[in-house]
Amino acid sequence: MSLDVLISNDGAREAVMAALALPAPLGKLLVQYLALFRPAQRQLSFDRAQSLLSELAPMIEAARIERGGRTWVAPLEYWKAAIEEMLAKRDKLTLPLKSHGYLLEIIAGYANKAEGAVETKREQERAYAYTREQKPDPGMKPARSVMPDSVRKQLKQLAKGDAP
Repeated sequence: MSLDVLISNDGAREAVMAALALPAPLGKLLVQYLALFRPAQRQLSFDRAQSLLSELAPMIEAARIERGGRTWVAPLEYWKAAIEEMLAKRDKLTLPLKSHGYLLEIIAGYANKAEGAVETKREQERAYAYTREQKPDPGMKPARSVMPDSVRKQLKQLAKGDAP
């Protein structure tokens, strides 16, 4: 189909416009991803392609998704990896896909793992800082007592069992 014929169709024009608004590194992957929505024995309509891309565009642009009542970070690398993962598992998916749910679950999983790694590192740093605070520096001399000598003598005598 020529570009002028493609652009004359409203659905096709909107799909092309939506695709052009998305980051370039995702282009080819998104075309392959959209194929997962194609009904058996038919083509994916331009209207449906435009609708699917329009649903993704704001999330990709914001680098955030909402899933399970939470907002997750979703940088471009997560989108790319999640789509690649879905394409690799294509044979195990129930096709055609009905929604972006599985894609969003994969991205939320990546974000959750990243948050867990950050939290683990933070806890390790806290534990390290705590143990450093508790252990004296081996090169440090003990602080001199501020206890008066007379009190120290009395305590020594009491410890020996001698009355002052």
